[in-house]
Amino acid sequence: MSSPANPQTPESESEIENIPGPNPTVTSDSLVTANPSSPPLVCLFKFAGDSAAGGLMGSIFGYGSGLIKKKGFKGSFVEAGSSAKTFAILSGVHSLVVCFMKRLRGKDDVLNAGVAGCCTGLALSFPGAPQALLQNCLTFGAFSFIIEGLNKQQPALALPFSTSAVDRQQYGVLPPLAFPIPNELKESFSSFCRSIRK
Repeated sequence: MSSPANPQTPESESEIENIPGPNPTVTSDSLVTANPSSPPLVCLFKFAGDSAAGGLMGSIFGYGSGLIKKKGFKGSFVEAGSSAKTFAILSGVHSLVVCFMKRLRGKDDVLNAGVAGCCTGLALSFPGAPQALLQNCLTFGAFSFIIEGLNKQQPALALPFSTSAVDRQQYGVLPPLAFPIPNELKESFSSFCRSIRK
């Protein structure tokens, strides 16, 4: 009795599909959507990290805003605390809802951003009138939806500058910054350059 030449060969196609590849690619998004049945700890860690980062940025923004408004150092700290809270809510709630939506729907699209924006608007205006809640939900949701839609568009494909001029003409691609400038702007810019030299 002879043994098979390769005893570790899978016997069915389903076994072949379950064998991991030699170089799996791991990204933060694949960690979020890889196993929807796992506990949502990844989303909670993203929430904590984004809230902390938003709070830090908000405190810097608020402190600078307080100094510009000439509230003094103590007044600037109050302004920094208020802005830190707002920015932490903005970034934390948005990232948490986007993460949960990715896990629930299994997609990363503009709808997730719109729902997350709505939830962020609700969280920012929570102890408020129903009209304010609805207005903030719609405003933040629409803004997030539009911005995410613009970010998801296909980036422009450009030819490198090293391609020959014949190739560029063939594809109809202009070299960088080769748009025609109106004569009025050319004259204004040249007079500005002459005034700097004096």
